[in-house]
Amino acid sequence: MIKVAVVGAGFWGSNHLRVLRDIGSVELVGVCDIDVSRAEKAAKKYGLQHYFKDFKEMLDRTKPDAVTVCTPSTTHAAIAMACLDHGCDLLIEKPMASTVSEAVAIIDRMHKAEAEVMVGFIERFNPAVQHAVKTIETGDIGEVLLFYSRRIGWWPERIGDTGVVKDTAIHDIDLANWIFGQLPAKVYAMCGRLRHSQEDHAQIFFSFGDGRSALIEANWLTPRKKREMHVTGEKGVITVKFIEQEVVVEKAEQTIVPNIKYAEPLRLELEHFTQCVEKGFKPIVDAYDGLRATLLAECILESSKNKNPVDIYEVVKSTGLERVVERG
Repeated sequence: MIKVAVVGAGFWGSNHLRVLRDIGSVELVGVCDIDVSRAEKAAKKYGLQHYFKDFKEMLDRTKPDAVTVCTPSTTHAAIAMACLDHGCDLLIEKPMASTVSEAVAIIDRMHKAEAEVMVGFIERFNPAVQHAVKTIETGDIGEVLLFYSRRIGWWPERIGDTGVVKDTAIHDIDLANWIFGQLPAKVYAMCGRLRHSQEDHAQIFFSFGDGRSALIEANWLTPRKKREMHVTGEKGVITVKFIEQEVVVEKAEQTIVPNIKYAEPLRLELEHFTQCVEKGFKPIVDAYDGLRATLLAECILESSKNKNPVDIYEVVKSTGLERVVERG
């Protein structure tokens, strides 16, 4: 049994508690929230004996092996540092940190603590996405030329500390990096604020060189929620519907609609995390993935602000990030 604690008892923290409770190798030892009544309510609902207002007190009293961090992104760095200092492995919900410098600090502390940090890019664990990526890796649609995604729908009211780029589009930023296997060379983006204090719609264009590109559309304005991805290769196109967990592979000679067995991505993600903690494995979505996504999100916002393309590798070079961006 591994001892796991959860920081944050809001919408996503409650989902973590629900799933972790049912993983056989996990002993849930504590939950904390700045709203202690919310922590108490969550503890009672999911059968925890201990709940806290202060996460440092929770760490001292429960001594967990691992912690999942489900709090606003502005708090991630401070919480991560304290947990790593206590020798805990971490799963940090996206975005990993508010800034690139915070993400780098987490990585440096992770190495000092000889711990592992996983970042909650849940779409990597979507069975439809996993099937699509395996199809791409076999060369079935040839070299990937274009990645296009739409992640649109009403604003989730629980989000207050970040805009649509770091909260919503960041999933597809990570997927584009994963599928192309590299950082884009340049980004050009247009973002705007229509109804919210931070950007609530974004059109993002990545150039990966040699005619390869990614286009990401994200907003909190569209009445109907849509989550989809299209990957165009030289020999075919793969379409993924994230919510429905559907895949369509279109080629010149046939269209294939594989039968995807439904599974909850969060359950698969947390099962992977707890197995990594238990067996000492490196997570498949690590702190370097979190750093890269945070870096690209900041470049997107810079491009939108200045109305000009941003050269990603110039940013990496000028900020001395080569060692951390290229590792992992």
